[in-house]
Amino acid sequence: MNKSSELRDIINKYHPACIAFQETYLKTDKQNIRRYKIFSKHHIQNRASGGAAILAASDTPSMPLNLNTNLQAVAIRIHMQYLVTICSFYLPPPNEQVSHSVLNNLISQFPSPFIILGNLNGRSSFWSSSDSNSRSRQIEQFLADNNLCLLNSDEKNQFTNTNFPFS
Repeated sequence: MNKSSELRDIINKYHPACIAFQETYLKTDKQNIRRYKIFSKHHIQNRASGGAAILAASDTPSMPLNLNTNLQAVAIRIHMQYLVTICSFYLPPPNEQVSHSVLNNLISQFPSPFIILGNLNGRSSFWSSSDSNSRSRQIEQFLADNNLCLLNSDEKNQFTNTNFPFS
């Protein structure tokens, strides 16, 4: 919530039907954002770590999709011009293993059409990173296995404090 003024600016400028977040660090859904409903999944031990959320405009019909997963993932069905499934999820850093079957189980629960938005903690030249890690190979396989399309600009979006590079 330390970025709430930036969030309000985005909402006031664009009036989005929904907004996906990862690494929310929320422990509760008791956040109040005017004209939006919040759907979230917190860390398994209910501590302020990781997490995923979706804000859905109150004037746009939406409903939560019950997911059978331990992943920090949340999904809704929202009716914009047509009914679509939106999922927001967060994968922990690569040192915490996530099996292919867990990822494939998650995606099998989404009615089509669907859009997945997430922080998957993977680095790959496939999405314009200068290096790669073990998670990126897993994500690439996940995309191939499920015939998914990755939408990503070449814009760097993460600032690392260690050596101050963008990635």
